[in-house]
Amino acid sequence: MSAVEELPERAAQDRVRLRFLQVAEDRAIKEARVLAGTTIFDAASWNGVAIDSTCGGHGTCKKCKVRVVSGSAPVSPVDPRAFSVEELKSGWRLACRAAAQEDLTVEVPPLETRPKAALAGVGRHVILRPAVQKRYLELSEPSLEDQASDLERVLAAMDDLELRVPLGVVRGLGATLRDSDWRVTAVVCDDVLIDVEPGDTSGSRHALAFDLGTTTVVATLLDLETGQPMAVRSILNAQQPFGADVITRISATMLDAAALALLQARAHETLQQLTDEVCEEAGIDPAGVYEVVVTGNVTMIQLALGIDPQPLSMAPFTIAARTLPEARAADFGLRVHERAPAVLFPALGAYVGPDIVAGILATGLTLDRRVRLFVDVGTNSEIVLGSSARALACAAPAGPAFEAAQIRCGMRAAPGAIEGVKIRDGEVELTVIGDVEPAGICGSGLVDAVAELVGAGILDHSGRFVAGSSERLGTIGDETVFHLADGVFLSQRDVRELQFAKASIATGWSLLCRDLGIEPEEISQVLLGGSFGSYLTPASAVRIGLVPKLPLARIVAAGNVAGEGAKIAALSVTERAAAHAVLDEVEYVELSGREDFNDLFVDRLAFPG
Repeated sequence: MSAVEELPERAAQDRVRLRFLQVAEDRAIKEARVLAGTTIFDAASWNGVAIDSTCGGHGTCKKCKVRVVSGSAPVSPVDPRAFSVEELKSGWRLACRAAAQEDLTVEVPPLETRPKAALAGVGRHVILRPAVQKRYLELSEPSLEDQASDLERVLAAMDDLELRVPLGVVRGLGATLRDSDWRVTAVVCDDVLIDVEPGDTSGSRHALAFDLGTTTVVATLLDLETGQPMAVRSILNAQQPFGADVITRISATMLDAAALALLQARAHETLQQLTDEVCEEAGIDPAGVYEVVVTGNVTMIQLALGIDPQPLSMAPFTIAARTLPEARAADFGLRVHERAPAVLFPALGAYVGPDIVAGILATGLTLDRRVRLFVDVGTNSEIVLGSSARALACAAPAGPAFEAAQIRCGMRAAPGAIEGVKIRDGEVELTVIGDVEPAGICGSGLVDAVAELVGAGILDHSGRFVAGSSERLGTIGDETVFHLADGVFLSQRDVRELQFAKASIATGWSLLCRDLGIEPEEISQVLLGGSFGSYLTPASAVRIGLVPKLPLARIVAAGNVAGEGAKIAALSVTERAAAHAVLDEVEYVELSGREDFNDLFVDRLAFPG
């Protein structure tokens, strides 16, 4: 990095100038002027500078680390908990606690924007029947004897269809017909004529399927002629500075009236970036994408559409609509075909949303006579149990442990993250993403580590470290820790975080088993969904009690089933109808009001014997 220049004195006392040095390959520099007293974190967030955070700037995750290299920012009461004395002297601060009272130059560590994520998942073969259809038409020219209008001429050539026609199609219709010598291709989506293109373009039609996740967003470009994916990309949701989970993002809208528009804009930026990337990779003009399918949890969908999410955060947890009105790709800020519709999934409840309905569609859970358990493991873990006879669904508030958000050495599934742990004869073997030196631990590594510690007798079944059981045990402050690698450890509090998370999920499926009148042993298959579930070791999930104690062959990493459901909906209008039928086929169970939840939750806190 080039030498840092000293900043000139600011012109106005009420405003300060911040210069952000982004430590990355391009060494980008951004400048911003903000009101004096604005935190570095807020100034960065408002001006498109990505700083890592999982708590949304509330000072609890201690991940928004930056270094002030010019100017001075006072040490906050929270900073000493995150940095050594030497680091504090070097200018390291938590961005969310550092108020800019003077001009500053701030060094921002690189943020991993493409964490390891599941791009595919368990799906089904479906009959290709997309909503987007094309008809090549060779029309007769008008004459004095045949004075039919341009639109009548086009519609008459497709008299087997009853089509609605937007005004935008008619605006350019006359010129298109005449410039192409009356040889055109009609583009139809469902019952809407969305375009009339010059010449024969009938062999080219595409759709985009999005899984708009809280952490990671995945886009798949589909060739509707063959049903095959042409490109798949994932990226970190740009809403990340507002918090790692839906609750912190909803809280942001409650604390700041402008936050909803900002969150909507961030979602649109993320979706558009992925659109540009997959279209460029496949060599496709985005205008040739005639339809998009978007799934995600209720909060993500409502934020992306600018719908107030506040009623989702408090009892009785009300959603805007189980089935949203018709939407367009433009409503998600997407620059594809200007009249491309956006297909949305319905929601079962506030916290069993469109992504779970998409997952049910992909796995065919309501079509199978076997009783299966589908768990989407995350901050809010959704659980579906049942078969074609009867199916139940609920949401279990697991907290941020699986995302490693509140874990002392936690990080996303990016290079340097410990994702697998084995303890053999007292020796610790680590699997690290990117085969580099360990920098932290992600969710799958956390589950592995705790499972292995329980199996080795270093953790007892109550979740307490056993004194003298390992040379790697030590203390940091007053807390017992287990050292996994240099600078990376597992604390007693981390173990408790995981216990609360797994107990919540285990209580959820236990109550659904009780309501369905079955024993857990009767479950034929467990499907672990989502990016986290894809990398979870089945043996570890059983050992900590996250899933029922079943033969490991019955526990399947289902991957990104929400994304698979979105693809299925893009490829088949019949399957779309099946997705909406899920509202009648699956019963939503609200756990928060149940008297038997707390007792069972306490029972599930311990690790199985």
